[in-house]
Amino acid sequence: MKIYYWHVILALLIMASAGCARKNFYAKTPVVEAEAYQRLKDDPTSVDSIKVKAGAHYKRGFLHRLFWGQHYRPLWSAPVTVPVFDMDTTWGGLSIEKIGGGFQTTSFTLVNTDNKTYALRSVDKEPSEVLPKVWRTTFVVNVLRDQISAINPYAALVLPPMAKAAAIPHATPKLVYVRPDDSDFGEYKEVASDKVYLLEEKYNDDRMVDEVSGNATDIVGSGKMLNHRFGEDDHFIDQLAFAKARLFDLLIHDWDRHEGQWEWTEHERNGNHYYRPIPKDRDNAFYRFQDGIIPWIFSRNWAIRKFESFDEDFNDVYALTINSSFIDNRALSQVTRQQFDSLAMELQQHITDEVIEQAVRQYPEAVYELEGSRTKERLVSRRNQLRDAAAEFYEILAKEALVVGTDQEDKFEVKRLNHEETEVTVRRKSDDTVTYHRVFKRSETKLITLHGLAEDDKFEISGKVKIGIKVKIVGGRGEDEIKDSSEVSGWGKKTWVYDTKRGTEVEGGPEIKDKRTSDVRVHAFDREGF
Repeated sequence: MKIYYWHVILALLIMASAGCARKNFYAKTPVVEAEAYQRLKDDPTSVDSIKVKAGAHYKRGFLHRLFWGQHYRPLWSAPVTVPVFDMDTTWGGLSIEKIGGGFQTTSFTLVNTDNKTYALRSVDKEPSEVLPKVWRTTFVVNVLRDQISAINPYAALVLPPMAKAAAIPHATPKLVYVRPDDSDFGEYKEVASDKVYLLEEKYNDDRMVDEVSGNATDIVGSGKMLNHRFGEDDHFIDQLAFAKARLFDLLIHDWDRHEGQWEWTEHERNGNHYYRPIPKDRDNAFYRFQDGIIPWIFSRNWAIRKFESFDEDFNDVYALTINSSFIDNRALSQVTRQQFDSLAMELQQHITDEVIEQAVRQYPEAVYELEGSRTKERLVSRRNQLRDAAAEFYEILAKEALVVGTDQEDKFEVKRLNHEETEVTVRRKSDDTVTYHRVFKRSETKLITLHGLAEDDKFEISGKVKIGIKVKIVGGRGEDEIKDSSEVSGWGKKTWVYDTKRGTEVEGGPEIKDKRTSDVRVHAFDREGF
């Protein structure tokens, strides 16, 4: 039985009993000392640093914590000294380019005098806007707001030393506090006022190419990158670079790595374009959810499985891949088991105990006292188990493989080498250059799906074996040619063809199951996932 997210929330609401949303859920101010807060209001420029609690409103009594979880409530309530943000002096002076942040985070894109871009993102969240309007005045709003405490508000500060050691592009966030009614925010001063933020570099367009290594020519989002990758036959994803970045995600337990959580540097080499990932928005690293009775129940496999807690062990690698499955399937299908293992060993070698110690020391002092030792122990343990996690991640990806061509003419060659191995090669028809190659193993892969997309593509399947992997061919737009001379013993056909009847030529033997139709939706392919 399939359980939908809103069904789970509704059940949670019933269990929690009915009621209204609290009007004053959030603390009036994150500032700890009333006298300092008054000075900020009376003479804003007289205070350059302030002691804050990022989320004192998440503090709860024993019974509440028993049922709803301890989470990171002590960290949200820890007093932390942060600089007061000054728009005129920070990084040579900043100005607002736009406001963003979606439904939960207050976020600004800022630009300095050198035209470099930065992101100012609130540490605390307001999730009520993700709910249907009918529920926004009910008790479920209290539940969602309270569960923000499962986020480690300072996790993003810990990551840069480890990312640097692993040679993974990264921003280096800093904590700041925006004073009440800061006039530098103009029309947005009420929205921005009196909050704790993370300020970091924003790698989102060509203005920041000089700030990344590798002689990049541009920085683009996932939507643009995927459109180029599938639209043109000389654009490629650096799959090994992405695989390493994804293994780093597993290490830090960042489960929310969907396609919108990445930017991509574009590099030109020998007439081709290659895209390398830049991770962003590390809100969910070190996530801790399952330490209360109700969250534990609703993070079971039949419910919201992705809400797995950061622990010493990789308890559920699949849970960490649910949100990222779309981009993973499109950007990792060429990476082998051996390559995943080599990348895991590389991360183990570079993210040493000393690097991890340096990383956790980036916590503010009060936070380090509460969480530093535990974070270090868990990171060390997970790093030591990373090869096993990489193998499990590989097996999740390998089970159903996606091989996608382009809007140009491509040639797909499938060779059933033996009972265990099936070789897939994709060539650019314009010059016969190999653009994809992988040998799949029947013990790992149950289905290989080939998407031809547009133009006139050619598919050739050959080889005689006793048992083999099922191959699904989706021809796409254009006049496609499909030839299957393969033979696989036993019941069931192993080559399934999905395309329109018109303009598609199929020539084959006993292995072809012809699923052609007059409906053009048969070859639809989701390119962007947004």
